[in-house]
Amino acid sequence: MSGMQDYNSSLSDAAQSRKFETFSYLPAMSDEQIRQQIQFIISKGWNPSIEHTEPENARGSYWYMWKLPMFGETSVDNILAECEACHKAHPDNHVRLLGLDNYAQCAGASMVIYRGTPA
Repeated sequence: MSGMQDYNSSLSDAAQSRKFETFSYLPAMSDEQIRQQIQFIISKGWNPSIEHTEPENARGSYWYMWKLPMFGETSVDNILAECEACHKAHPDNHVRLLGLDNYAQCAGASMVIYRGTPA
C-alpha cells in the first residue's frame, strides 16, 4: 500500500470537510502566509481579483465577482482591505482571491481567504 494520506470528508459536515482550491488541502494559512501569497501574485504581475459565493454553491464554476479585478495593484494592504470588505459585505459566503495572468489568460493563483457558514 502507498503512504498516501486521505483527508476527512463527509456530506454531514460539508462546511469543514469540503476542499476548495489547492491550499485547502494544507493547514489554514496564517495572516503572514496569506500576505506572502498576495506578494507572490504581485511579483508575477498578475491582477488580483476577488470573488465570493454561498457555501452550497462553492463547487460550481460560477462565483460572484467583487468589483472589477484590481488591474495593476501593487499594494498588499489594499488587496487585503478589499478581501475584508467583501467578507464584511457577505459574511456567510466563501471569499476567494485569484491572481489573473494576462499573458496566459487564466488564473495563475486561486485561494479561499475566508470560509462562509452553510445555511
